[in-house]
Amino acid sequence: MKMTKNSPLERAASRTPKTGHPHEPWPGAEQPVRLLAAIADWLAGYGNAATRRTYATGLGLPAGPEELADWAAAESGPPGWGATVDAYAAVLGLDPRTPTPARTTRRPPPAAPGKLRELHWLRWCAAHRIDPLSAHSAHVKAWLDELATAEAARTTRERMLATLKALYAHLAETGLTSGNPAALNRRRLGLSGNRETGHALNLTVEQVRALYTAAAAPRRGASPQDTARATTVIALLTLGLRVSEMCALNRSDLHTTRGRRALRVPGKGDKPRIVYLPESVETTLTDYLHTRDATQQNNRPAPRGQTSSGPQPLISTRSGRRCTRQGLWQLLRRLAGTSPELREIAEALHPHALRHFYVTTAVESGAALADVQADLGHTSIATTQSVYNHAARHPERSAADLVATTLQSTTEVTDPTTEPDEAEED
Repeated sequence: MKMTKNSPLERAASRTPKTGHPHEPWPGAEQPVRLLAAIADWLAGYGNAATRRTYATGLGLPAGPEELADWAAAESGPPGWGATVDAYAAVLGLDPRTPTPARTTRRPPPAAPGKLRELHWLRWCAAHRIDPLSAHSAHVKAWLDELATAEAARTTRERMLATLKALYAHLAETGLTSGNPAALNRRRLGLSGNRETGHALNLTVEQVRALYTAAAAPRRGASPQDTARATTVIALLTLGLRVSEMCALNRSDLHTTRGRRALRVPGKGDKPRIVYLPESVETTLTDYLHTRDATQQNNRPAPRGQTSSGPQPLISTRSGRRCTRQGLWQLLRRLAGTSPELREIAEALHPHALRHFYVTTAVESGAALADVQADLGHTSIATTQSVYNHAARHPERSAADLVATTLQSTTEVTDPTTEPDEAEED
């Protein structure tokens, strides 16, 4: 069956002159299979399927079962296209072969398409025959200009740019793009505004302790190995590790340096660093490894596709495979959902919030900013400073009490109810 113009990308491209097959699944994209697979991987990092559909829609991708069915059936799709669309649909919680969501839930009817629908980034690229993997900052600026001409609100443009920046950061990390074309100076674009930092998720010590408690508590269907792994994941994240770094850790990265147990962490840009383990974290990690070794030795053969000569992951799934970013992200939110203290923030919780917690807690406890920078693997100390400054400040970092105390003291000294003596009147 040939693809109809129900796909948003196809409709966008149909409005402009184009070359090539009239029913190609992704006009302008040179590597549609790799691009869609990478986007699906990025979306999977968000724990809620409804949130993933929202981001997909905002980018201009098909996010409904009918659109996906047409997209998957494109005759001109490259090898592997249909399977990739199926995998993408699964990430959205949809079945492209049926007209209804795979998991039906009560929800209001979908809103009518807005006036900016055809200006969503991937539709815009398709209409202009721009390969999203080859886009550069000039394209992004032209896109923002068209949004402004269409009277998109500043907050809308800022939100759409932020989504695009997050997507391209992932594409750059996976090597599909050489840089991030959406990493633009928002102030120069007139998009910075006066933003409050209170919307950022700033965890308190009590909340992180509650997360530890939730990880260590028995859960339905969780084995002792699962519980030990969950506790270890929280312990390592509170050392400021990126979730991608944790997934990449091998057991051989655990070693002793200067008399202390430490991890050799593969940082960004092939810049490894040493992260020392506090005694409590060392104990948690050691207990997990012992539990895992005993379980796998007694119950399971080596997982299919894994050879004994390959590197053994430090943190692994039940079957011994390497954990994924998405799996650890979802674990974090599941744990938060079981805790009364964390239930309200469970859907917003993400691994990077614990990395930010490390920065603010370390600095406010007296650690030198340069030491925290080294712990986190930041190339520039300005990045560490920025994380600290943009966190919701602890009350003790505010000068409000000092000003109020000064005013109170001044008022007491110059109390107008005090009667001047007669000599002063003369």
